Amino acid sequence: MFYAIVAADRPDSLAARLAARAPHRERLRLLQEAGRLLLAGPFPAIDAADPGPAGFSGSLIVAEFASLDEAIAWANADPYVAAGVYATVSVKPFLKTLPA
Repeated sequence: MFYAIVAADRPDSLAARLAARAPHRERLRLLQEAGRLLLAGPFPAIDAADPGPAGFSGSLIVAEFASLDEAIAWANADPYVAAGVYATVSVKPFLKTLPA
């Protein structure tokens, strides 16, 4: 089943986000290679494709896991969590409807 991982960044966490970006993206790449990643990306803090120093307000990842517990464990092991980027992380089951 798919699960939506929605994370909110801590204020002033851009430097920590940038420092932990490579290992964070590597985990996403592994999910993608396994055919389990539906989509992933950050929420810009401003209405711009490149928010610059405004940074980001959080992230969204939708990926396939065997269970909610597995999705939560995966989310909690994210390098952004370890680096203190995320203030909160929510994991919810997700039903993909469209596109088919």
